[in-house]
Amino acid sequence: MKHEDLENKLKTAKADLQRRLSAIDADLGAALDPDSEDRVTQLENDQVLTEMRKEAREQILSIDAALERLNHGTFGRCVRCLAPIETARLDVIPHTPYCATCARLAAEKRSS
Repeated sequence: MKHEDLENKLKTAKADLQRRLSAIDADLGAALDPDSEDRVTQLENDQVLTEMRKEAREQILSIDAALERLNHGTFGRCVRCLAPIETARLDVIPHTPYCATCARLAAEKRSS
């Protein structure tokens, strides 16, 4: 994929996430329902939305880092081992900083 196409794909994904964040923030800013049962449901939903907001912010940071790598000519190389990242992996997660092997090692490290 060409540099310009990659940049557009990453910027589009970032814009989508920013729209999602705006919607989440608006929903989280809504007043609590006076009915206690509805309020409990709303608070549970707010917990889910808060986690979604956290994940979206993390993805935006990853996209920004990917755009930086793209501009520095290091995009497509694993930041850990410097091996090329598999094209199929970049097609699915274009902002990934890791090859499949290093991503697996990082996930194992986080879970232990």
